[in-house]
Order: sequence, then C-alpha cells, then structure tokens
Amino acid sequence: MRTINYLFSGLLTFLALGLSAQPEPGMPSVPGKCYAKCLIQDQYETVTEQFVSKNASSRSEIIGAKFETVTDKLLKKEAAASLSISGARFEKVTQQVLAKDGSSNLSVVPAKFSTSTRQLLAKEGSTTLSVVPAKVETVTEQVLVRDAYKEIKVVPARFETVTEDVMLESAYETVSIIPAKYETVTEQILVKDAYNTLSIIPAKYETVTEQVLVKDAYTTLSTVPATYETVTEEVKIADAYTVIEKMPMQYETTTERIETSPATTRWEKKRADKNCLSANPDDCLVWCVVEIPASYTTITKRVAKGCAAGYVSNGDDCTKTVEVPAQYAKRTIERLKTPASTTSVTIPAKYETRSYQKLVAPASTTSVTVPAKYETRSYQKLVAPASTSTVTIPAKMGKRSFQKMVAPATTEVVEIPAKYETRSYKKYNNATAVSTDVAPQYVTAKYEKLDAEASTTSTETAAQYTTRTYEKLVADATSSNVAAVGGNTFETITYKKLVEPATIRRIDVPAEYTTITKRKLIKAGGFSEWREIVCDADVTTDLVRRVQKALMDRGYDIGPAGTDNVMGTATKNALIKYQKEKGLPIGSLDFETLKSLGVK
Repeated sequence: MRTINYLFSGLLTFLALGLSAQPEPGMPSVPGKCYAKCLIQDQYETVTEQFVSKNASSRSEIIGAKFETVTDKLLKKEAAASLSISGARFEKVTQQVLAKDGSSNLSVVPAKFSTSTRQLLAKEGSTTLSVVPAKVETVTEQVLVRDAYKEIKVVPARFETVTEDVMLESAYETVSIIPAKYETVTEQILVKDAYNTLSIIPAKYETVTEQVLVKDAYTTLSTVPATYETVTEEVKIADAYTVIEKMPMQYETTTERIETSPATTRWEKKRADKNCLSANPDDCLVWCVVEIPASYTTITKRVAKGCAAGYVSNGDDCTKTVEVPAQYAKRTIERLKTPASTTSVTIPAKYETRSYQKLVAPASTTSVTVPAKYETRSYQKLVAPASTSTVTIPAKMGKRSFQKMVAPATTEVVEIPAKYETRSYKKYNNATAVSTDVAPQYVTAKYEKLDAEASTTSTETAAQYTTRTYEKLVADATSSNVAAVGGNTFETITYKKLVEPATIRRIDVPAEYTTITKRKLIKAGGFSEWREIVCDADVTTDLVRRVQKALMDRGYDIGPAGTDNVMGTATKNALIKYQKEKGLPIGSLDFETLKSLGVK
C-alpha cells in the first residue's frame, strides 16, 4: 500500500513538473524578455467631501415701531374772504373818422408824332444776259482700225469685216436771250401811324350813413357774503402700527450613514493543505479571492421641523405680526359752505349815426383809336427774270469698216499688234450766257411815325377826415378778495405719530459642514495578468542598489542594512508596500514599477 502511495506521489510530481514546463495559454512569448503573473490591485483616489450637518439659515431680530409726540394745529373755523367792488373805468378818446374818400384827378397827354424819311422800292432789280457763242476746235485722235490678235502657225486666225458708226462731228447747243418781264404794281404805303385819343370820366361818390360807437359796453358788480356750516369729524390722535412677536424654530436631529470606501475584492496567497506533495513550499501556495466590505461613517444633522400655528418661518426664527389700529377722537369745526361771490349786470354800448361820402368809382378814361393813314403809289415789279433758251445740235455720225477677229489661232501664238489710223473731226464747246445784275431802284417817301401813345396823368386827392370823441372802456368792473380779520381759527392737539414701523432684521447664519475623506474606486483590480519583469540575469547588484535608493528617497524602510545591494526580505516588503500604495502590479520587479520609481 505504501509502495502504491509512493508511485502515486511520484506520478503526481512528474505530472506537475511536466505541466510547469509548459507555458500557459495567453502567455507572451518574446525572445529575450521575461514575464510573470502579477496581482493587479484596485486603483483608488482619495476624495474629500463636505456634507452639510446644518443648513444655512438666518435669525430674526425684532425692531419695534418708533413713535414721536407731535403737536399740530387743526382748523377750528375756516376764514372767509370779503369782496370789494371796483366799478368800470372809462376814458375819452378822440379819433379821426373818414368824411370823404380820397380819389385821383386825370389829365390827358395827347399822342406825339415825328416825321421820318424812308426808301421805298420803285423798280425791282433784275439780271441782263449776253450770249457767248459756241466754239469749234479740230480734234485729232487715234481710232482703232484693227484689233490686236494672235497669229497661229498651224491654224491661222479668221477675220470678218465689221462696219460701225463713228462720230464725225460732236453735238453742241445754241443759246438765245429771253429778256426780263415787269408789271406795274399799285400798293398802299403808310403815311401816318394809328394812335389813340383819351377822354376823362370823373370819379363818382355816394353818401353813406353808419352807426359809430359813442361809449363801450361795461359790467356792474354786487357782492354775495360767504355762508358756514357746523361739522363734527374724527381726528387721528395715534397712528396705526404693528407689533412683531418671535419664537425659536423647532428642530429635530437626524443621522445618515455615508460610504467612505466601496466594497471590493483582492487576491491573497494562502497555503494549501498539508498534503501538498511538492518539496518547495512556494509551490503549495494558493491564490484566493478575499472580499473586503465597504466602509461607512455616520454624520448627524439638525433639520428644521417647522413653526407653531400662527407663526411663519423667518430664517432660524418664527415670527407673527399683530396689527394695532390707529386711535381717533371727535371734534367740531365751522366749515365754509359757500365762499363770498359777486353778481354782475352788463350795460350795453352806446352808438350814434353819422354820414360821409364814400368813393363808388374812381376817375377813369375812355380810349378812341384813330386809324393809320395810307396813300397809293405805283412801281414796276419783276415778274420773270431774264433767261436763256438752248437749242441742242446733234452730233454727226459716219460709217467705217475694219477687220474683227472671229476665232484666234489654237496653236503657237504670234502677237500681232492692233492697227490705228489718224482722223480729224470738229468738237464744239456749248454756247453760254453771261449775266449782269441790274440794281433795284428806290424813291424817298415821308410819313408821320407814332413816338408815344396818348396817356393820362393822375393827381391824387387826399381823403377828408373829421374829429369825434367817444367814451372807451379802460377797465371793466372787478372784485377783489379781502381776507377776514384774524383769518382761520385753529386749535392745538397732541397725537402719537408713527416714525418707523416695526421691522424684522434678518441676520444670516452660515451652514455647518462635516468633512469626510473617502476612497473612490477608479479601476477595479482583483485579478492577475502577465506583465514584463526584469529577468533574473538582469537583476544586478547595481539595479538592486538603485531600487533601494529610490525607495529610501520616497520614505520607505528597507531595513537597518540600507543599500546593501541585496534584494532581501525588508527590501521586498518595502517594494510591495510601494506597489500597493501606488496601485501598481504586486509580486515582481516589473518595468511599470521601475518606471514609477524613476529607475532605468
């Protein structure tokens, strides 16, 4: 039986060694690098929060109403004004009034003439013509006898005789003179301009009767005395005011649990049972998940419960306002019912009748037109100017013959120039007419020219006035108030006047706080994962020394030996403590921890 146990134990050991030699699934495999499973712990941050243990509030301070004693005069009897009457006042006014309208006197200024001399046409001008006969000259010119042509060696050119009309003598014109024609014309010529004669129509008047003011209208006044009545009224002897009552607010105490650290889990190494078959104790360690419960703290708060019936919340206090009414007393006075007044009577204005001459139509003139004077005279008027008549002599034509090419040669061409002959004929330049202007003839005539039309001159006759006197109203009747002797009658009373009403002054009471430090989970851990670590061959004494120095610089205890360049128990414990506090992977000298320590 013992032999079987040994065999079974040996088999388990073989299997364990075989399995440990095999890499786990997901393990990184980079040549030259080392890896280990490190515990990844929860990452926290420390948060400080303030909780209100007592809310901000205010307390009330009552300021009572303030009074002052006031002495005042109250009306006992109203004063009434008496009226004094001032009668209307007049003054005598003298003014100029129209007796006769002004007018204009007219006198006639006759038309003026002057004798003028002017040139009148006796015979219109014309043109005389003289004939310049046609001139004949002999003209010699070259005329075509035969067209130029091309001579063909193979096929000679063919010609035909052509007869055409040629000019023997050019056409020309003969001119004959037609003399100018006149006729005797009789017309009326102005001897004296037309003008106007004027006659005067005198101004017209009529007698006008009108009403004129003698005395202005005015008013007379009479007085009506004032009347009184006895009145009983209430007089305030003390102002209304308010009284404010205060009592403290009612509170109750409450408690509240606040989480300071959330519940979490972590991995812990624990020893396996005593039947572990491995000779190495580390092979018998077991990773276990351990639950860490949440942490809490209890805070106490004061919470307002409310006010008693009839009171209202006013910060930390409860207040109630009580109204105290005003106080009154009765008194008797004589009050003015109707003030003194006046009655008025209007006296109408006075008028009288007067007559004067009023201009109906001003002086004017009538105009008679005297027509202009004319006389009869005769002169020769040009009916048709001198002209010419032209007779055209046609050109003379004759016959001539020459050879005209019908078909040119079709092969080699020899240029044969055209032939010309000289001939003479008479060429005429047309006869022309030469004109000579004959100036018109004038005679001298006299007539009377109007220099100025007949006109009138006006002499103004001023209007006539007479003097009259009437009574003009200067000031109408008026009344003036005269205050009664002694004026109003007063009596003295004393009463309490409210200066400041009762008020509540609120005094702010700040809130009370309780400070709690909490650990806030940033990233959950509680698992292990592969991380790159420093290989055993690279864990040199120099690297250990630098790690120990970095831990000491940060205040960690690595034991009494200090930087002994040995990764002993004290150094490992200090390193694990640093990893836990910094939230780094726990269990090996990994590169993330070296980076955090600033060790390269």
